[in-house]
Amino acid sequence: MSRRALAVLIVLASLGIAALAIYRGRVTWLAPDFVLEDLNGHTVRLFDFRGKVVFINLWTTWCEPCRVEMPSMEALYRRLRDDGLVMLAVNADANDREAVELFVRKLGLTFPVLLDPDGVVPGRYGATGYPETFIVDRDGRVVAHEIGPHEWSEVRFERRFAFSWNRGVRETGLRGGGILAKPLHCRGTRCGVSASVQGW
Repeated sequence: MSRRALAVLIVLASLGIAALAIYRGRVTWLAPDFVLEDLNGHTVRLFDFRGKVVFINLWTTWCEPCRVEMPSMEALYRRLRDDGLVMLAVNADANDREAVELFVRKLGLTFPVLLDPDGVVPGRYGATGYPETFIVDRDGRVVAHEIGPHEWSEVRFERRFAFSWNRGVRETGLRGGGILAKPLHCRGTRCGVSASVQGW
């Protein structure tokens, strides 16, 4: 085998190991910042929440799995917001504010809903569909990425999340599969997204 072929194999093997580590939740990365407007017209910036644990959920009104998981997100938010949990529901509907407002009213959602009609956040986070959820720790690093809907209100989810606000999230064992909630049963496939990954 030539040196060049060996070098190529080593590079490919390294990339494969890195990809596997990321998939298993062993690698964290700095959460890309974003600035969006909420339904009240206020500007919200992710970096303003440094020092807090942030639950970022990407969704659309036309995504049925998104609708299914929203009540459990609301339950989780109501239980943990006083302990410092920040929940940001980033809506990627294309210029349909009224539909988003109606959706929020019908479900009685009280957590902040941000408008992202240009799909900036899905692009920066490399999302492939809806819903997708990213957990950002106190240091501003993505420590978990969940694809598809989940039953977020389960008590066992809170235990695995281990909200010990006097310690850093990393000390609580929050890692990828370590905080998996029970997936909801969904008919059909998850809603897809065609947004291309954008640089940050």
